[in-house]
Amino acid sequence: MDETAPVRERTTSTDGQPQPDSIAKPASRRMVIVVAALFAVVIAGIWFIERDTQRGLRTEVAKRLTDSDAALALVKARESDLANELREARAKLALLETRLSESQSQQDSLEVLYRELAPSRDELALNEVEQVLMLASQQLAIAGNVQAALAALQLADAKLARIDRPQLIPLRRALSRDVDRLKSVPFVDVAGMSLKLDQALAAISMLPLARDERLPLPEPPSPPSEQPAWTAYFREAWNEVKSLVRIEVADRPAAPLVPPAQEYFLRENLRLRLLTARVALVTRDDAGFKTDVKAATAWVKQYFDMRSKPVAGLVATLTQLAATPLPAQLPDLSGSLTALQTVQATRQRAAERGSAAARPR
Repeated sequence: MDETAPVRERTTSTDGQPQPDSIAKPASRRMVIVVAALFAVVIAGIWFIERDTQRGLRTEVAKRLTDSDAALALVKARESDLANELREARAKLALLETRLSESQSQQDSLEVLYRELAPSRDELALNEVEQVLMLASQQLAIAGNVQAALAALQLADAKLARIDRPQLIPLRRALSRDVDRLKSVPFVDVAGMSLKLDQALAAISMLPLARDERLPLPEPPSPPSEQPAWTAYFREAWNEVKSLVRIEVADRPAAPLVPPAQEYFLRENLRLRLLTARVALVTRDDAGFKTDVKAATAWVKQYFDMRSKPVAGLVATLTQLAATPLPAQLPDLSGSLTALQTVQATRQRAAERGSAAARPR
């Protein structure tokens, strides 16, 4: 007998009659069994579904893991490549930094050399001012040209005024003092006087000597007329007699007779006197200039024909030149030159300090 079989019990009431529960119990058991079977089937279906799902998940996870491993391998390979590229980039960067440092050092050296070799605008202006001052000093020392020196100093001051630097004020002050000194010098037209001497030198060879005075030209013969022969004869004889005698008023001493061989030396000595006078004019030798001009004037008056217009004009020119006073002493430009040298020395020391500070240590 099956132990699991339900035990049927009889349920009796107090009066001994069977109850209806005894009939309903087998039906409820069957219902429980059916429900349990359905539940088991559902559980089994769920288990199968879960097993298929887990199998799919495992497959998907395995596939993704495989893909992840491949991607990881690619990433590691890329990372290795990037690491190599990074090392190369760092090496190139270090090389570039080294070259940049060398280039910066070379640039600093080039800037120093450029400042040393290529002067700035102020240095160019100072060099121009120096050239102008040297030219003005030469004009004063050699030619005595006060106007040219004055114009040069004014030009130099205008250049410095365009720069407008406080350190150039002492130089401009020295230039102003020299300009005032040059303006106080009386004006002498040395160029015009030298031109007159040149004209006198050119005219010497054309001046007539005093011994070259000639008798007036004979009158042209009158046209023949119907006169007796004896009248014409006596007229010609009278003309010949008149030509033998010359009467003139001696209003000056007799002119010295210069032999033709000595005429050349006379004219050359006169030229030498005028050339010496021009040298004295250029050097501002007032005494020498007047001595030579007066000596040349005396020679012209003594040996040349004063009734000739060229000779009279030359004497008047020489007399005017001898009466023109020359400045005794011309000022120099040492003050301006000294101030310029001081400014240049100060700028040179400043440039040397800047170059020393710019050099790499």
